[in-house]
Amino acid sequence: MTEQKKQALQAVKGMNDILPPESARWEWLEAKMRSVLQRYGYQNVRTPIVESTALFVRGIGEVTDIVEKEMYAFEDRADKHGQAEHLALRPEMTAGVVRAMTEHSFLRDSGRRLYYFGPMFRREKPQKGRYRQFHQMGVEALGFAGPDVDAEVILMGSRLLRELGLVEGDHFRLELNCLGSPAERRAHREALVAYLEQHKALLDEDSQRRMHTNPLRVLDTKNPALQDMANGAPRLLDFLGEDSLAHFNGVRAILDAAGVRYTINPRLVRGLDYYNLTVFEWITEKLGSQGTVCGGGRYDGLIEQLGGKAAPAVGFGMGIERMLLLLEEVGVAPAAPAPDVYAIVPSAAGLPQVMVALETLRAEGVTVLMHPGQSSMKSQFKKADASGARLALIFGEDELARGEVAIKALRDADQPQMTRALAEAASWAPELLNA
Repeated sequence: MTEQKKQALQAVKGMNDILPPESARWEWLEAKMRSVLQRYGYQNVRTPIVESTALFVRGIGEVTDIVEKEMYAFEDRADKHGQAEHLALRPEMTAGVVRAMTEHSFLRDSGRRLYYFGPMFRREKPQKGRYRQFHQMGVEALGFAGPDVDAEVILMGSRLLRELGLVEGDHFRLELNCLGSPAERRAHREALVAYLEQHKALLDEDSQRRMHTNPLRVLDTKNPALQDMANGAPRLLDFLGEDSLAHFNGVRAILDAAGVRYTINPRLVRGLDYYNLTVFEWITEKLGSQGTVCGGGRYDGLIEQLGGKAAPAVGFGMGIERMLLLLEEVGVAPAAPAPDVYAIVPSAAGLPQVMVALETLRAEGVTVLMHPGQSSMKSQFKKADASGARLALIFGEDELARGEVAIKALRDADQPQMTRALAEAASWAPELLNA
């Protein structure tokens, strides 16, 4: 009886493999991001993918869509006492960073400027650029209360987009709003709920539910039939007091002086409950209706809400998949990675001598791709050309007998072939890098 053929396993829906050469685009993007973030004095932080479910319930809000519908939450195996932890795959990382700073008393002596990269998880319908496992870059400036740090974070985000090759005005725009203080938001919320009650018949079931739990999100509707209602709603900006307005105007003054263009959007809110004062988003028209490529704001109450000593904070998050889509859409693409040289080795007999020389070159910073196994010279040259390498190192029997290697240019037919001594590889390695 023949054994039934086993079905090939596949990745979980909405959780994607990132393979070469696509992975090279990710590495390029992450390197560009790190370069900008480190110039502003931000340091890397890494937190666990799995956290206590309570962290996100307390930090994000129990009645948010993330906690109610999207979060991957589960009960861990019980310990010897029959107790089981309630755990979750992180749907965002700000709460985890705050938990880490509090747990390790990292804000005791001074504020912290931090950045992170990593996977997040939300169980929603997968679509292009929005997956169940998605990746974010984010920054968090913890322990700084002034509008100067809000402005610094926004300046950093705008610089990052520009250094990625995106053009302000053509590829993205910046929108700002101020959510004020908790007391100002409560006053606005009461007026807003009363207004929405008057227009309840216009609202769909989801908006009617949100009307009392998160009424600001009702105004963030994409339904054209509700735009007039949303436009006529009480504006939070009209409920701001002197301190909130001073903070917001301080941010705007710095952005104005730096020449950063923005528009004030009174209906701009963030999807999470913990934001206050300054909120901001970078929007693009190049990706259809899902136009936000980066967003953030100030969240001064979250650290205390999660059990730490009260401290101010501001930050933003950027989706890696969506940023790569935007860069592709506007024609910004990194060059495909290629080795400096390709090693052609016709005979296995010379491999010990060859590989010692190649290790010397790598130690000097040369990227070397060696042809695997043995095949004809024609086949190896074909592979060398396809690799994108600028030069081929030819370890023929005659060359090896003389203790030499032949170096042939693959991209410049007019450049003459040359030879170099294997024993002196460290001294001529710079020639390969500068060829």
